[in-house]
Amino acid sequence: MAALSSWSPIAKEYSPLQAGSIDGTDTVPHDRGVLRAMLAKYKPNKQVDGVARRTLFVGRLSQETTEDMLRDCFSKHGKVVNVRLVRDLITGASRRYAFVEFERSANASHAMEKLHKTNLGGREIFVDFECERDLPGWIPRRLGGGFGGKKEAGQLRFGCKDRPFRKPFALRNPNFGTGHPGYRDRYSNRGGGDERRAGDRYGGDRHRRHDDRDRGGTRYARGRDGGSRYEPDSRERERERR
Repeated sequence: MAALSSWSPIAKEYSPLQAGSIDGTDTVPHDRGVLRAMLAKYKPNKQVDGVARRTLFVGRLSQETTEDMLRDCFSKHGKVVNVRLVRDLITGASRRYAFVEFERSANASHAMEKLHKTNLGGREIFVDFECERDLPGWIPRRLGGGFGGKKEAGQLRFGCKDRPFRKPFALRNPNFGTGHPGYRDRYSNRGGGDERRAGDRYGGDRHRRHDDRDRGGTRYARGRDGGSRYEPDSRERERERR
């Protein structure tokens, strides 16, 4: 998205690039469908009757669901003025989605809340306001856009009620990119004392012992009882042999 401050889990306007991104922040298309949707020139069908904010999209229907079944189900939540079950132009078979228009927008909202993810004809249905006329910039699924999709197809689309955008990492972690608040204090301002301790920890004292030995200094070793015992260096052993 253009700015994280305006981020929302639900798209306010349709962007194929954002819809193809799990958090809505992609800057390049990740599949060919997204690119096809970005290049598409789509205009909503002006021959569609009814008012967009009174019309619900109903998806994931069973093949056996009919217009009468839809009308009976949705009319329990208000007066339904039109039901359009989308069918294949050649075979006449249901394409498993429909549009239901109410007389009042309040009834449409109530039906959406009550019927989304309920069972109709043996299938759990998806119910939301239609996007073609209500969501600016809408590109349908057949042109690479839309919402939802199957994971197996590799063309998931995000930003809808059923599959909202995930919160971007930068919003979930406010300190991302700035470092931990105590990072500088813990690692940058310790002074020489800690540097000396670090030297002791990683072999500084051991190297000093080797230097003393090379210079002929006295060397002490730890005894079995935990105490220190004297151990002559190579020069002293040579003098003793003489």
